Formats: sequence, structure tokens, C-alpha cells
Amino acid sequence: MSDWPAGRSDDEQNRNRDRERYGRGAAGSPRPENARVMPHVQRPPRQRAPEPRRPEDPGYAAAPGYDSGYNEGQVYRGAGRPPHGPSVPPQGPYAGDTGARRPRGPRGPAGPRNWRRRIGYSALGLVLVLLITAVGTYIWADGKLRREVDLASIEDRPEGGEGTNFLIVGSDSREGLSEEEQQEMHTGSTEGQRTDTIMILHVGANGNTMVSLPRDSWVTIPAFTGSVTGNRIPESQNKINAAYSSEGPELLVRTVEYNTGLRIDHYAEIGFGGFANVVDALGGVEMCFDEPVQDENSGADFEAGCQTLDGAESLAFNRQRYQEAEGDLGRTQNQQEFLGTLADQAASPGTLLNPFTLYPTMSASLDALIVDEDMSLWDLRAMFWAMRGATRMNIPVADPGFATDKGSAVLWDEAQVDLLMEQLINDEEVTVGQE
Repeated sequence: MSDWPAGRSDDEQNRNRDRERYGRGAAGSPRPENARVMPHVQRPPRQRAPEPRRPEDPGYAAAPGYDSGYNEGQVYRGAGRPPHGPSVPPQGPYAGDTGARRPRGPRGPAGPRNWRRRIGYSALGLVLVLLITAVGTYIWADGKLRREVDLASIEDRPEGGEGTNFLIVGSDSREGLSEEEQQEMHTGSTEGQRTDTIMILHVGANGNTMVSLPRDSWVTIPAFTGSVTGNRIPESQNKINAAYSSEGPELLVRTVEYNTGLRIDHYAEIGFGGFANVVDALGGVEMCFDEPVQDENSGADFEAGCQTLDGAESLAFNRQRYQEAEGDLGRTQNQQEFLGTLADQAASPGTLLNPFTLYPTMSASLDALIVDEDMSLWDLRAMFWAMRGATRMNIPVADPGFATDKGSAVLWDEAQVDLLMEQLINDEEVTVGQE
């Protein structure tokens, strides 16, 4: 007996039956289209992980050590945590430590190690700055030094001795001076060049000695072939100043070596204008006078007492001689005293630590000096440092007013000069002229 309503054939019934199994289903059927009926397997209920014990629970004790995440009888799907149930806070390596990152409070003062590191970096940076400055200054200064005197061209030179010998010359060169400046400094306008100051500075292990040679010293000027002019100068008797006037620094060095037997290792020369510029760059030089100094020819006019001399005044003081009882010998003593004071002031902390004084002074000095080709900056520094505490003296004199066909001259005491030069050559303690 058919269960389908009347009026439907068996084919319709079969189609409806297939539709109910695979298709859209009969009206009101809950099965979706193309759904298959799958057998339902009942799963056992899941077991919930035990609730973690809280501190307020009776018998609660903190975890004694590290929780590895392993629990007998339970399978965990995560990093040490059960798949269900409330999350358990991670445990740190110490009891009661949850391992959570604690909020950072206000930063305290840096520890000693941090400060030591900062100080170390600052010190290293300062050293690098000073090193770069020193190297740059050396390169700059070395490039400004005027190496113009060829001592290697001088013939028949004596053998070298102990220590180092500098020949320091102050010339009356007006190079760089305008006519107005020449009048202000009372230099005159004489053509040519002459020496105004000649000094031997010996630097040795037994002390430093500064010996002045009066420019009117009566000496033998040896035969010489000029390295620049090519002129052959015959041997003659004359004032030592004539050697410089005729063939310049090379013949002057040759004449000093010939008459003293002392080999000159380095040469340094400065003119009128350069000398004044150095003093002005330094800010003046303080000198103290026991009595007033007045000389119309040089322009010197100073009251007794201590006062700071500028460049023009310093030049006037070093050139004046007419009021000196010993004339040219008295002037050389003033020049030695002034150079010693100048060197002391140039080497003082107030100059060396003040770049606004140091660099202008260095620049003025390097522009003014003419030195030999082998002079280094270290040699130049040694020369200035040696002038500070050097023993000062004139070359031994037998007659300061020796009459010659060239006018009044200064005659040396040959025996004392030979003894003095022997002591300098051997770098012995100087006893000549010391009372």
C-alpha cells in the first residue's frame, strides 16, 4: 500500500525518495542540499585541568622551583600550559616570582662603571683633538720657516765638538718697514745690510752659554768664494761686520768659525721689522731699569723702574749704546738681558696656554726668522729654551778702543778666547770670565 497521496505515481515517489536522500529534500526537511547522512559517534566528555591553587586557598605553597610544563597524566598543547581552563601565570626561577616584566621606575644615577666609561671616552676624545691640533700646528709652522742659509756650501770648516752651537744674528734689515715706520723706529734708510747683534749660543750637558761678539770686533776675514755671487774674497783684516756686509750669512759663519775654531751647527737671523712684530704679538716685554735710559739716535726714552715695552720701544732699547759706559760692550749686555726676558715670557704658561697669544707670536717669529737649511722646529725650540737660563757673557776683550785704519775696533784677548772656545768645544763648564 502506497504511503504517498493519491494522484502520484510510483515514479514520482521514487524521484521524491532520491531527492530526499541526495537533493533538496522534501518541504520542511532539515537536511541541506547534497548533504549525506553520517553516523554520529558519541565522544567521551573531556576532563578539565585542575584549577590552580590560589594563595588564599588553605595549604597553598609557592612553587619551589622552575615549572618545566610536564604533568603526569595530562597532555599539554602549548608551552607548558593546559589547553583549557584559566591561564596559570608563568613561574620565575625564584619562589613567588611570576616571571612577568615589572614596570620600570624612574632611572637612578648612573653607576660608577658607566661614569668611568664616559670619562674614558671624553679623555680619549680630548687626546685625539690635541694630537690633531699638534700635528696640524707642526705642519703649518714647518711650512712657514724660512730656510735660506746654506751652511753646507761653506769651505774649510772645523770639526764638530760636543753640544750644539747656534749663531744668532740681528741685522739692520728694513725689510717690510714703510718709510713712516722707519722714521718712527729711528732706523734710518741706509741701504745694504749690516749686523747689529752677533751671539754664539752653546747648548750642552754642562749648561748653556751665550757669548756676544761686538760687531766692531777686529778679526781676520778668511778667503771665501761666494755661493750666491761666485766672487772670490781674499783674506783681510777688518771688523767682523764687514763679513756680513760683503757676502751675507755664509761668510759671517765662515769668519766666526775661522777666528774661534768653533763649528756653527745652526744659524738664525732676524731684522728690525721682524723683531718689533714679535714683541707686539707677544703683547710687549716687561723690562726694569735702574736708571733712566735716553738715546736720541735710537729713540730710547725710558724712566727708571719696570715698564712694558712695545715693539718699537724694544728695538730702540736694544740699539741704544751712546749712554753706555762701555759703549758697544754695554749694549750687547742689554741685548742678552732682553732676549732672556723675551724667551721667558714666550715660554710662560700665559703664552703657551693662550692660543690668541701663542699663534700670533709663532706666526710673527716664523715670518721674521731666517735660518739655515738644516734647522728643524725642534732645533728652533731648543734655541729659544736655552736662551732662558743661559750664562751670559761678552767674548774676552783686550782693547775695546783698538785703533785701526777702519776706525776704532774691539780687540779680543786671544789667550782667554782660546780657553773659552776649548771649554765650549769639549762641552765643559765655562770658567772664563766667571768671578
